[in-house]
Amino acid sequence: MVFTSLNFLLLLPVFLSIYYALTARYRWIFLLLASLVFYFNIRPVYLLILLFIGSLTYLGAILIDKTKSDITRSKYLNWFVVLLFTPLFFYKYFPSIGHLIESKFGIENFPYLISLDSLILPVGISFYTFMAVGYLVDVYNEEIVAEKHFGLSVLFVSFFPLLLSGPIERSGHMFKQFRNLPSFDFSNISAGAKMMIWGYFMKLVVADRLGIYVDQVYDQYESHNGTTLLFASILYPFQVYADLGGYSLIAIGVSRMMGINVIQNFRRPFFATSMAEFWRRWHISLITWLTDYLYTPLSFYFRKFKMTGVVLALLLTFLISGIWHGASMTFVIWGLLQGTFLSIEAITQKKRSALELKYQLQNRNWYLFIWMAITFLMFATSQIYARSENVPMANQIINKIFTQNGSPFLDLTFMVIGIIGLLIVLLSEYLTEFYKYDLLNIKNQILRYLFLISIILFTILLGDLRTNSFIYFQF
Repeated sequence: MVFTSLNFLLLLPVFLSIYYALTARYRWIFLLLASLVFYFNIRPVYLLILLFIGSLTYLGAILIDKTKSDITRSKYLNWFVVLLFTPLFFYKYFPSIGHLIESKFGIENFPYLISLDSLILPVGISFYTFMAVGYLVDVYNEEIVAEKHFGLSVLFVSFFPLLLSGPIERSGHMFKQFRNLPSFDFSNISAGAKMMIWGYFMKLVVADRLGIYVDQVYDQYESHNGTTLLFASILYPFQVYADLGGYSLIAIGVSRMMGINVIQNFRRPFFATSMAEFWRRWHISLITWLTDYLYTPLSFYFRKFKMTGVVLALLLTFLISGIWHGASMTFVIWGLLQGTFLSIEAITQKKRSALELKYQLQNRNWYLFIWMAITFLMFATSQIYARSENVPMANQIINKIFTQNGSPFLDLTFMVIGIIGLLIVLLSEYLTEFYKYDLLNIKNQILRYLFLISIILFTILLGDLRTNSFIYFQF
C-alpha cells in the first residue's frame, strides 16, 4: 500500500477515527501495529528486516547508554552501526558486486545459492536505517538518553508516514511526541489535509505528467536531438522535486493529522542562489543527517588542512551520498559533481561576498536571478548522470545537447498538464519566498476554499491516478 493508492485514502479516515477514539495510553500501540501492518502489506518478508533493525536499535542504544567505559561504548557503537547497515549494503550493493565479479573473473552463477536478480531492495530501508544509526550516534554523544521502552523504539524506525521515503527524523524529536500523543484537534486535521492536497497535486499532476515526457525522451535518447534532450533534462529536476517533495508533504500531512510534527523536507530549493543554499533547501532531512553524522566529523578530522580539509570533507560526503543513491558510476559522478560545485563555492566565497558588498548586489533582482539560473543549471547537469543508466549514455546526452540542435519533440498531451501544474507550484513558492504569501492559507475563507477545491479537482481530473511508485523508493 502506498500513499497514492485508493485503499490508503479510504483507510486513512478509519485509522484516524480509531486512533483518536483510543485513550492516550493505548494510542501508541495502535500506531505501532498500524505501521507494521502497513509495511507487511507492501512485502511481508521485509517486515522481518524492519523488526531486526528495530530490535538492534533498541539493544544498541541501551548498551551504549548503560556502559561507562568510553572504549567499550565506542566498540558497541561501531559494531551496531555495522550490523544496522548490513541489510542495506547486502540488498543494495551485493547484486552489483556479484555481477562485477562474474564479468571480471568469468565466474558464472555467483553466488551459487542466491539469484542476484531476485534481490529486491526493501522499500524505505535506507531511510529507517539512517534514522536508527542517527539515534545510536545521538545516544553515544549523550545528546539523548536511550529509550527504555522496546515498543516505542520499534515505533521510531517503523512509523508508517516516514517509512517509505522519509523525511529522516531524529530520535529526540520523535520520542517525546510518541510519549505524549495529543488528543483530537481539528486544526491538526485541517493543516495536515492541506499539506496532503498540495502533496498529491505535486506528485500526481506535476511529477507524474512531466515524468511521462522525460521517460519517453531518456528511454529513446539515441533517436532524439540535443534540443529535446536539453528540454527533458531541464524538466527532470522539477520532476524529482515534485515527486519527493510531494511525497514528503503527504507524509508530513498524515503525521500532522495525528498531532505529530515532522521536519520540513524542502523549502523552495529553486530560489537558491548558490549550491550551498540549494542543499540547505533540498531534501533537508537527508542533508542535515549527512552534515551532522558525516561532514562535521570529516571536517573536524581534516581541520589541520584548512580549506583543503573543507574540500576533502565535501567531496567525501557527497561521494558517499552518491554511492548511497545508487551502486553505479553515474551516481559516483553525480556525487563528485555536487562536491566539486560546493568546493568551488567554498574557495571563492570570500571574494564573492566582498564583490556583492562592494557593489550592493545582494538585493538586485537581476543578480539574484542570474545566480538562481546558474545554480539550477549546475544541479540539472548533475541530474543527467543521476537519470542515465550508465556513464556513456550521460556523456552522449551532454554531447548531443551541445552539438545537435533541432526541433524539439513535444508530447503536448502530458507536457501541458505537467507544465501548467509546475507553473502553479512555482508561482505559489514565488509568492511565499518573496511576499510571505501562502496560497494554502489565504486569509479570505472563500478564496482559500476555492483554491483548495480547484487543486483537488485539478488533481482528480488531470493527475496520473495510476501511479504506485515514487522515485526515491529505489533509494
